[in-house]
Amino acid sequence: NKAVGVGERLHTALEKMGNRVGREDYEWVYTDQPHADRRKEILAKYPEIKSLMGPDRRLKWIVCMMVGIQFLAFYLVKDLDWKWVLFWTYAFGSCINHSMTLAIHEISHNTAFGNNKAMWNRYFAMFANLPIGLPYSASFKRYHLDHHRYLGGDGIDVDIPTDFEGWFFCTRLRKFVWIILQPLFYAVRPLCINPKPVSQLELTNVAVQLCFDVLLYWTWGAKPVVYMLAGSMLGMGLHPISGHFIAEHYMFLKGHETYSYYGCLNLLTFNVGYHNEHHDFPSIPGRRLPLVKKMAPEYYNDLPQYTSWVRVLYDFIMDDTLSPYSRIKRKLKGEVKQE
Repeated sequence: NKAVGVGERLHTALEKMGNRVGREDYEWVYTDQPHADRRKEILAKYPEIKSLMGPDRRLKWIVCMMVGIQFLAFYLVKDLDWKWVLFWTYAFGSCINHSMTLAIHEISHNTAFGNNKAMWNRYFAMFANLPIGLPYSASFKRYHLDHHRYLGGDGIDVDIPTDFEGWFFCTRLRKFVWIILQPLFYAVRPLCINPKPVSQLELTNVAVQLCFDVLLYWTWGAKPVVYMLAGSMLGMGLHPISGHFIAEHYMFLKGHETYSYYGCLNLLTFNVGYHNEHHDFPSIPGRRLPLVKKMAPEYYNDLPQYTSWVRVLYDFIMDDTLSPYSRIKRKLKGEVKQE
């Protein structure tokens, strides 16, 4: 009887893994994103928040330290057995490399050297890009600023999954696979939704990164290269930190477009979890975003929020009402100025 009971439960679970989710389209809205109006309201009430804007003088030193740590890791893994290379790739390298992508996110807002030294920020982002292994920083800057300016904009915001993703990844098992393949979709999505001409900075980013990757292979062999590239792919796939991809803008509650996370992983991610605060004030460095919440608590305390990115990933997979279609989308009006 026990065997029959276990078999029935397993059969039920497998059936549920194949259930299609309820959504068949995005959540279309005809209102503007909420962040611009909230920013104006907060600044009118708390003008002292402007003092938080400007570069974070510590950021460049933290990034240099992280790059140095990964360079040391490249040297240390070159003589390890492959099983230990793979272990440390997921246990350590994936965390650092995902954190490096969020350092690049910070730098894209000119928080390393300030707006007056924009090109310093661009080239410093390429330096931060080195241990990730894939040229990422220059393209990310162009598309990310569009994401802020035109959040949910149809045909502009490449943070929103494609129709194919929403249509195909519609069961628990397929959503699980989709999360594993997040790096692939983030790379391909801009080419499908909003392709742009290749810029000189992007070509420079590719050339610098390829030279570094070849030099790393030539100097220390294949193991550091595998550690680097696999760490980036694993860190941005099925990984606790990757919960922020889902937590930031997927509509877990109807009508709510952006969500903040106030858990301990903010320590590794430059406070990217303070996402409502970040979209309200993108020119404020991540290190100071908790002060925004502290200075204007009535604007954030009652908003939906998370304390676990792992729970976000679990709920997204297991909740049959959620899918890549669970995003707010809007048709843009007037002139659109892209990066």
